[in-house]
Amino acid sequence: MFTHLATGILTGAFLAAFATPTEAGTKLPVRWNTGGAVWSVTLKEFKTFFETSKATNRALDAGVNKSGWTSEEIRTGMIKSYGVDVIGVSRFLYSSDGIEFLKDQTASYFPYWRMKKTAVAALRSAIIADSIDGEISSAGIMTALPVHFRLADTCGTYTGSQNVCAPNKCQGDAQCTSLMSWYVFLPACIQANSQLPETAVR
Repeated sequence: MFTHLATGILTGAFLAAFATPTEAGTKLPVRWNTGGAVWSVTLKEFKTFFETSKATNRALDAGVNKSGWTSEEIRTGMIKSYGVDVIGVSRFLYSSDGIEFLKDQTASYFPYWRMKKTAVAALRSAIIADSIDGEISSAGIMTALPVHFRLADTCGTYTGSQNVCAPNKCQGDAQCTSLMSWYVFLPACIQANSQLPETAVR
């Protein structure tokens, strides 16, 4: 029975991972949206940061400086890989607990165009896509985002704060609410929540 269930979940994971809206892509994984201003950071600029720990974009530099961590700590945390099983990841993210987790994790960070309407599906798609090879990382999840994402701090509706998934591991408001810190912790939380029972993997 588990084999049939796993096959169904895996099939759904592949379809979700590669279902990309035609109007979007992953070139702009973060657009800081404050009031009427929008500061964009391209995927290329993030990749330069991952390689050098140098932020060549003003918005990225500000994001790193407000993270509560040094640039090297953010870089190291975002490229660190965690071993996962795509079936376990998919099963968790499609469960009721997983859906609530995704809603909580997209408090202020969500697709630029349809915002909260597609937040759960879009983040889930990126996580599953990155987990297919058995490993996930913050950088990998960001690269796999199917649409442009924004961090919104607008009109009192969204605060620009993210709910870091390991609140007992962060210290201070910056580490516990900033987007860069949120990214650092995300893959570890996915790994912890997606462990398959021993009987299921034998």
